[in-house]
Amino acid sequence: MSQNNQSPSPISKRRKPIFLLGTLSVLLIAAGSYYFLQPASSNTDNKFASRGDARGDKRGGDRRGDRHDEEDTPSPVSIETANTADFPIYLNGLGTVTALRTVTVKARVDGELVKVGFTEGQLVKQGDLLAEIDPRPYEIQLQQAEGQLLRDEALLKNAELDHNRYLKLLEQDSIAAQQAVTQEAQVKQYQGLVTMDRAQVNNAKLQLSYSRLTAPITGRVGLRQIDQGNIVHANDTNGLVVITQLQPISVVFTLPEDKVQPVIKRFRSNEPVIITAYDRSGKNKLAEGKLLAIDNQIDTTTGTLKLKAQFDNTESTLFANQFVNIKMHLETQPNVIQVSSAAIQQDSEGPFVYVVKADNTVQIRRVKVGATEADKVIIENNLAPNETVVVEGVDRLHEGSKVDVAKKDGLAVAATPEAIAAAAAASENKFRRRNKH
Repeated sequence: MSQNNQSPSPISKRRKPIFLLGTLSVLLIAAGSYYFLQPASSNTDNKFASRGDARGDKRGGDRRGDRHDEEDTPSPVSIETANTADFPIYLNGLGTVTALRTVTVKARVDGELVKVGFTEGQLVKQGDLLAEIDPRPYEIQLQQAEGQLLRDEALLKNAELDHNRYLKLLEQDSIAAQQAVTQEAQVKQYQGLVTMDRAQVNNAKLQLSYSRLTAPITGRVGLRQIDQGNIVHANDTNGLVVITQLQPISVVFTLPEDKVQPVIKRFRSNEPVIITAYDRSGKNKLAEGKLLAIDNQIDTTTGTLKLKAQFDNTESTLFANQFVNIKMHLETQPNVIQVSSAAIQQDSEGPFVYVVKADNTVQIRRVKVGATEADKVIIENNLAPNETVVVEGVDRLHEGSKVDVAKKDGLAVAATPEAIAAAAAASENKFRRRNKH
């Protein structure tokens, strides 16, 4: 049989179905693309466009109505009347309480601690007995020194008698002059011994007095460092107890260097600068004092200057190393216009306030802000006394906005939180209705 009459191979039989399946897939993809990408008919477009315009007109009318309602609805606000009054100006700083004197009581002689005469935390006065070291060894030393003094004084007296007799004999030419001179030297020798003995007696008395430990200053004692019965030494490092003077007491605090010039000017005028100390939270007043001293150099690392104030601390509210907040009364500006800090608003052009006019609309008023203290601020211009400003509810305000201010006995008072919440809920409901359509 010839080659032209041979049957197809198995491989050719398998390729034919695969080729047909691929061709069918390409045709299906092309048909789907044509169906989804073909432009919509003009009638369909007009139909949907008409429906959209109808809904759009309706929604547009609703939006215009909502905006009109929002503009007509007054915003609830809290207001305040600007008043004229004296305005105290303070400088604030952070300080640490420092005792004027702190003394560690130490033993000056060695011996057994036989008595402790104070209670921990007790207030003591200068000269009060704190403790006593066994005095017997020092009493014996004193007796020895006094005995030596008595002996040398007797020798001196005998030498002086001999010297006087030799002088009389010398006048009678009964002894040699050399003998009188020698006796005079003997007298001076004994005089020197007596002087040394008296010094030894005084030293023994001093050592005996050191056996009684007394308070060198008036103040409050701390915790006892050594108990009775221990042997103490003059070179002990801890000492017996620490006494801190609390009345009066000082506070060292700092101020920024750009605020110290008014303080220096006031301090040099010899006018008292009143300073009040508050606790760490800054709420509870602890004591009141006055400025005592100003440091002579500024700390370059912090840019601050140290100052020291002194407090009588009669109620013992200040303790050494206590952290306090300092408020310094620098001056009082008389008859200035002031409002709450909450009334001051800021934008790119600077500070301003919303002034409420007689028709219950607001006006933006540019102002210049002065010193601030607590929640009050000085208004230096563009605001008159008794004008009303908004302090709460400014988020929805703009020039000419209507506001709702509650009235009571003819006085403007703050809108209640319930009124503000109700207004916010009404605005939210309007927003939801508008989006629902």
